[in-house]
Amino acid sequence: MADTKVIVIPEGKICDYIDGKFRNDTPEEYVRQTIEKRLINEHKYLPSQVKIEYSVQLGSSKKRADIVIFAHDCPEHTQEHIKIIIECKKETVEPKNAKDGVAQLQSYMSACPNCAWGMWTNGKQKEVYRKVVDEKGKIQFEDYNDIPSADGNLEDIDRPKRGSLKNASDDNLLFVFKTCHNHIYANDGLQKQPAFFELLKVIFCKIEDERNIPEKLEFYATSKERNNPDGQLTVKKRISKIFDRVKKKHGKIFEANEEIKLVPRSLAYIVSELQKYSLLNTNIDIKGKAYEEIVGANLRGDRGEFFTPRNVMKMVVSMINPTTRERVLDSSCGTGGFLVNAMTHVMVSLEEDFSKQIGKSKEYWDNQEMRVFQDKISELAKSCYFGFDINPDLVKATKMNMVMNNDGSGNILQNNSLLPPHEWTDEFKTKLAEALEINKADIRNHETIAFFDVIITNPPFGSDIPIKDENILKQFELAHIWENRTTPNVWTMTERLQSSVPPEILFIERCVQFLVPGGRMGIVLPDSILGSPGLGYIREWLIKNTRIIASLDLHVDTFQPHNGTQTSVLFLQKKTQEQKDAEEKSGAMADYNIFMAMLDKVGHDKRGNPIFKRDDEGNEILVPDNDNVLVLGDTAEGDRTVSMQQKKKLVDDQTHEVPIIFSKWKKREGIAW
Repeated sequence: MADTKVIVIPEGKICDYIDGKFRNDTPEEYVRQTIEKRLINEHKYLPSQVKIEYSVQLGSSKKRADIVIFAHDCPEHTQEHIKIIIECKKETVEPKNAKDGVAQLQSYMSACPNCAWGMWTNGKQKEVYRKVVDEKGKIQFEDYNDIPSADGNLEDIDRPKRGSLKNASDDNLLFVFKTCHNHIYANDGLQKQPAFFELLKVIFCKIEDERNIPEKLEFYATSKERNNPDGQLTVKKRISKIFDRVKKKHGKIFEANEEIKLVPRSLAYIVSELQKYSLLNTNIDIKGKAYEEIVGANLRGDRGEFFTPRNVMKMVVSMINPTTRERVLDSSCGTGGFLVNAMTHVMVSLEEDFSKQIGKSKEYWDNQEMRVFQDKISELAKSCYFGFDINPDLVKATKMNMVMNNDGSGNILQNNSLLPPHEWTDEFKTKLAEALEINKADIRNHETIAFFDVIITNPPFGSDIPIKDENILKQFELAHIWENRTTPNVWTMTERLQSSVPPEILFIERCVQFLVPGGRMGIVLPDSILGSPGLGYIREWLIKNTRIIASLDLHVDTFQPHNGTQTSVLFLQKKTQEQKDAEEKSGAMADYNIFMAMLDKVGHDKRGNPIFKRDDEGNEILVPDNDNVLVLGDTAEGDRTVSMQQKKKLVDDQTHEVPIIFSKWKKREGIAW
């Protein structure tokens, strides 16, 4: 925009989302900024209604309330007109803290005669109170699920309607997931992993209830129910009925006799935290980030499982460009992020095609048309999306991720992908053959598994988890000892097997075996495979069996703060037998260009903290958020004025730029996909 102004942020400061002032970048401030965004984007308060660090008179002293909200038609913003007060603390401050806990909030509310609502939060816990005055004139504070939105509708706080469900914004869904998980962990006596799976059961119930169109929503807990034992039992009974439907619909995920193990008090709390959001309609990036971050925090194992950052997954999927009817596999699916991103990528064209068929865009679809489209997505997931993982907990987590994002769990199966196919379990082969519509007997060995058009994966890697089983190793040419004695840089495979091989090397060959001739893949690998002189035989094998389309060097901090291994993404296309025969006959490999890029910026540092773009002097910059324009002006008296306060920093991330450049290069090279 021509009128857009770029504002420089001083070091160690952030720009307040509502009033535009620079404040110290602290953990407490992070909580406040997240709440501010929720007030504007979810609760629909106007920025003009909200004041930050507002002075409240308490007897003879003055205190600063973090956030106060006035009615939109309030003539003047004085203390007696405050409607809502919000106190934000850093995570380490507990609600019962004598100085900074809920007592502080309640003292502020008491000092403001017309303040009916208050909220206290540290990002992990949230307490909401409604102030009432009893018949004796004494102030009481009643627990509530949430503060009211700008329309003041109290019914929606206790029992949301479909039309009042909110799409989560920014990190708010992650806040809610963490709050719920921490509550279960702290109050139900469950370890982190069991607590996580109990939370996922409740999330499944939420999704099932949203999909139960046109019936009224049953996933709710009123404030009174949440706060008394009989009400908590009523909530448990109501949610258990929804879970019965979930088990029938998702028998591959839940056993028929499985139950929600949370105590009624915890379940009512979790429901009250989740009920206001639409998990179906919330932006997939917000939903995916929240889900995959909490999965990673609770299910990361000891088998080299370091989950791929979302921005890298989106980049790889965009570059590999799966289409509607192609079969897509992640042979080490982890949390399912690659598959969810791939399916979301394809759903864009599916939605466009469906809108053309019925003659109207998605925002005008009725309930019947929405159900038909969801059926199409489920069928797509069932026929085209496959994920394998050795970890049964991750298999379940991936299925849940697929259901939450795309209305279909696809074919997510537990399997050690490196095992010889004849050693795969009968259950696995039966399910795989059924989904592929082939004869199970045709899955015989490593030469008969070329089933997939596209593979996107980040296999487990590391020398501390080597593969030593001879039955596994003898399937792979890359498990043999290779020599280059005769001619420098020309490697020859011997008949002898190596004693042990890192798994990522075997996964390269296994993935090529999984591909149909002409199929393509994007695979995350340690840099050593592409650069180490002693691993030249791998590159020789790749050149012989695949066309190397692209190689991207990722920044060393890409997998931080969990892993500092230098990694690359390799894009390969499997050669057909005719191509290999022609090259062997001519004695020369086909000559072609390879797309190469080095990503210096991946959006975060080695601690996992975001990195933002800076100006030439090294200062962070601000730009308008979405279509909001920051306009600077002057008053008649010569004072500077600022209008429009919603601004954001720009994350310094090159993963968004690479697919655009790659697409142009691909066209020049005549690569059709």
